[in-house]
Amino acid sequence: MKTIVYTPNAPEPIGPYSQAVIAGNFVFASGQIAFDPVTGSLIQDDIKTETKQVMENIKAILIAAGVDFSHIIKTTIFLMDMQNFTHVNEVYGTYFKGDFPARETVQVAGLPKGANVEISVTAIKP
Repeated sequence: MKTIVYTPNAPEPIGPYSQAVIAGNFVFASGQIAFDPVTGSLIQDDIKTETKQVMENIKAILIAAGVDFSHIIKTTIFLMDMQNFTHVNEVYGTYFKGDFPARETVQVAGLPKGANVEISVTAIKP
């Protein structure tokens, strides 16, 4: 059994996918880029601002799913340029309070809509 998660506080999906799906005790959140959920525009002022918007989108989806960052067990970070790793990591780290999730970070050839960073997460419901 699966439950589809939707919140107007995160960007609308730009394709045939859900913001997140709950299956059993797991929450699988789709990769988020820095779309502003209010304006629908892609935030690309700088990599830190872009990453913050990505994390805020994830936060909204987690809240809608009934969990928070402390429930995340796995993240994947996709970067257009690994030179941005330090800046992305700095912002990303402010959303966690220890007991960090497992993670991989990979450089990719392209991301949707020309984004510089995309992050997906998997969380577990208590």
